[in-house]
Amino acid sequence: MDLGLLYSGGKDSTLAALLLEDFYDVTLVTATFGIADAWDHARRTADAVGFDFETVEMDQSVAEEAVEQMVEDGYPRNGIQKVHLHALEVVAGMDFDAVADGTRRDDRVPSVSRAQAQSLEDRHGIEYIVPLAGFGRGAVDSLVEETLEVTTGPSEQIPKADYEAELRALLVREHGEEAVSEVFPDHTQTYVQGFARADDASESDAEAPTAGSGKTDAK
Repeated sequence: MDLGLLYSGGKDSTLAALLLEDFYDVTLVTATFGIADAWDHARRTADAVGFDFETVEMDQSVAEEAVEQMVEDGYPRNGIQKVHLHALEVVAGMDFDAVADGTRRDDRVPSVSRAQAQSLEDRHGIEYIVPLAGFGRGAVDSLVEETLEVTTGPSEQIPKADYEAELRALLVREHGEEAVSEVFPDHTQTYVQGFARADDASESDAEAPTAGSGKTDAK
């Protein structure tokens, strides 16, 4: 079955792809408003982890509505939620049997309710899959640490292809630089460089005692 996974190049959506690849033909899809070229960051990560990659255009009016919502609210939550639901609709309209995202069990936003998921499936004749629905942040971080090479830092400094990058750009264009700090709280994000290096594991193995080495395990 062909599955389109909403993809940002971050750790959550990359881990979601790895969990799904044994069961679906996964294509990583970055939904973009065409406001910035941030999608290219996701393409490079998709290449590094060996998945097919596509972009799909979203309706820019949704971005404009989301930005105005964020300015009115003074925080980004509702605007990002609006964009995520729109992105799922767009990917569900592509030629896939199933769509998925990298939302976790403990994500406050974006999130998809049971009713919204059912509606998406019924209207588009697809399956909506949430592979990280049973995973909290700690579990995700543990798996990612063992599997992926990840850069972490302040959101405004990390290359990424999520909704925030384009919404920030539009926010600056419509309301000025100061609006960004008024709407978006300081937070960190991740960008996946590729798989964890094999020599890291080799170094760990080299530190372990071997039979006949004269070392004993501490009890």
